[in-house]
Amino acid sequence: MAQEFYPADATILRHAASALQAGRPVWLGTVLATYGSSPRPPGSLWAWSPTLGMAGSLSGGCVEEDLLQRLQQGQFGNSPARLSFGVSHEEQQRYRLPCGGVLDILLEPLTSADLTHLLQMCWLLEERLPFVREHTGEHYRLTEPQPGEALLSLHKQGFRRVFQPQWQLLLVGAGEVARQLAQLAQPAGFEVTLCDHREAFLQGFDVPGVHIARCQPDQLIARQFQDKQCAIVTLAHDPRLDDLALLEAFNTTAYYLGAMGSLRTSASRRQRLQELGISAAQLQRLHAPVGLDIGSKTPYEIALSILVHLLQQRPQTHS
Repeated sequence: MAQEFYPADATILRHAASALQAGRPVWLGTVLATYGSSPRPPGSLWAWSPTLGMAGSLSGGCVEEDLLQRLQQGQFGNSPARLSFGVSHEEQQRYRLPCGGVLDILLEPLTSADLTHLLQMCWLLEERLPFVREHTGEHYRLTEPQPGEALLSLHKQGFRRVFQPQWQLLLVGAGEVARQLAQLAQPAGFEVTLCDHREAFLQGFDVPGVHIARCQPDQLIARQFQDKQCAIVTLAHDPRLDDLALLEAFNTTAYYLGAMGSLRTSASRRQRLQELGISAAQLQRLHAPVGLDIGSKTPYEIALSILVHLLQQRPQTHS
């Protein structure tokens, strides 16, 4: 089965903003609730414009197909509409929702008056600032999230949808494992950056969608990889590069720190880091050898073991 890639929130919001900037209408759909099994969780976004098409997903395709037909026929007016799919057995068969699932969706027509609101949301995500879009009837506002708040919560007047920065993955050290991991991690929702100042290693590293940083890793981490939506993995096999990155990484709140190497290499690394001032408590954060122990040998297998561990350890804050 082909892996499905669901765009990050920022991608969907930028898609909607682009339509409004071009003077075109756009509709924004949000999954409010699911009952039974559903392909997409509450909070999932979808945007559609007659000229730019759609971005995101609400169900995996079947519900979107129905919405497109109804939108093109002009069935929805200028007010938000709350829709349910899969309520009857006939609808479950029609939309092919699994296991008797039911889907509640809010569909919002957006106009040029909403452009500033959308651009502000895009800016907050680009600045890696979490926020809440609180919807009350036909009005909405942006507020700060509460500690531990769920991705989406319903209330009598509407709902609150938490937006978090996109997951970031920093790979330190170019090589075949980095290449394979960069390719695997993007469909899993990570924005991937590769850091290496060694031009000989960077030559030919051309994975689409990956940001290349030709600098020392500690400087990049201090600037860009500080929050809990980040993972930092060192793959250079060079202590001068790997250790430099890890020393700075321990100062961050990144949810995952990993270093590639054998058991012996990892033990030596821990000893070096302690001699450089990293405490035993801090070292508990380090996954070394990195990844799950699946007996991996090839670069692809090693990359796969790392990605699965990244997903296993990733906090469940949003879809």
